[in-house]
Amino acid sequence: MKLELIQPVSQKVHHRLHEQKKSLAPPLSLAQIAALTPPEFEVSISDENISSVDLHKDVDLVGITTMTQTANRAYEIADSYRARGIKVVIGGIHASVLPEEASKHADSVVIGEAEGIWSTLIEDFKSNNLKSIYRQDKRPSLVNLPVPRRDLFDKAAYVVPQTTVTTRGCPYNCSFCSVTTFMGHTYRCRPIKEILKEIEAFDASKPILFLDDNITGNPKFAKELFRALIPYKINWISQCSVTIAKDDELLKLAAASGCMLMAIGFESITPTSLTSVGKKANWVDKYEADIRKIHSHGIGIHGFFIFGFDDEKEDVFYRTLRFAQKMKLESAQFSLLRPYPGTALYESLDKEGRMLTKDWSEYGEGLIFEPRSMPRDKLEKGQIWTFNKFYSLPSIFLRLGAVRRHGLKLWTVNLYYRSHWRKKERDNKNR
Repeated sequence: MKLELIQPVSQKVHHRLHEQKKSLAPPLSLAQIAALTPPEFEVSISDENISSVDLHKDVDLVGITTMTQTANRAYEIADSYRARGIKVVIGGIHASVLPEEASKHADSVVIGEAEGIWSTLIEDFKSNNLKSIYRQDKRPSLVNLPVPRRDLFDKAAYVVPQTTVTTRGCPYNCSFCSVTTFMGHTYRCRPIKEILKEIEAFDASKPILFLDDNITGNPKFAKELFRALIPYKINWISQCSVTIAKDDELLKLAAASGCMLMAIGFESITPTSLTSVGKKANWVDKYEADIRKIHSHGIGIHGFFIFGFDDEKEDVFYRTLRFAQKMKLESAQFSLLRPYPGTALYESLDKEGRMLTKDWSEYGEGLIFEPRSMPRDKLEKGQIWTFNKFYSLPSIFLRLGAVRRHGLKLWTVNLYYRSHWRKKERDNKNR
């Protein structure tokens, strides 16, 4: 029997770029599903970020993962396979939040994480008795997880092919974030011995990306992990809260274990904006000291910032740009606030009648709710302006200089963003 697992892109990306050649990282969740599948199945993975899905492929069962921005494309793919009489299973965060919607395009919907569900689903498929819904009733243990089927990836197609996770969940509960919606109010850690076993199979000369939502969410566990990583002499990247700067020992161990860069959600430099979305871990007046402290340990920072909070004025773009440049952030992302289904932010804006659309294909780019802070066009143009100014050549030189640790990698990242957002600005002007 043949199982095809699919990572779709958004409809707009699919229609604009029919075939990509490179993506940041492989879809690890699908490799995990493949590892949970019994060996009697021949499993393949299609990632639309790097190549087109063959809708005429000879398969017996299809599994598709969904995020909100990829949901419509996921449904297109599902409908095409089902028209050929092939059974389709849809899972992922969007399907978990809106299972009734997803069930219109699938024979089965998986709600929640796959461990503990997938084996039952496969047995039901084999006996031609698939149920419409498979619901995860409890958070699965992360002990003895099978090693993801990385052999199913074309490693050359990814910038960082070596990925794994050490934890699931986040200890915080920001109103705009869908992590807690999917993972619940839990923070679970894998056994360190099992993590190290995966690390030992990697090429130590190439960077590793830990795909955790917050790798330092449990400082005690993180310290134990970082100590264990030191002898491996690796370089790694992950995501954490700015609270890492409050713990000197944690910072020192992160640096000693090979941390190159941390992605950190600063979200806003306006204190009231942070309060409005429940970002309790962040204190704007501490940002500068925290960033300098992290930098002093040789750890780079990719900053996440969001525009569109209700109390922002039009000067927010200039202030955020100057802050990111002054602090010499190695890279940054400036996003528009997105109310994802299932989050408190979505429920609030929907109740207020401020949602502009519920067309999921619009979630990849552009504004999807009515802002109070400024006119929609100013908000969208301000985001593009900030990106282009931050990734201008003078700004890159200012932040990175001619020589810096991991300089070549950081310049490559910055030039990629520069090219992408200059094109976006041109497209915006041509509308």
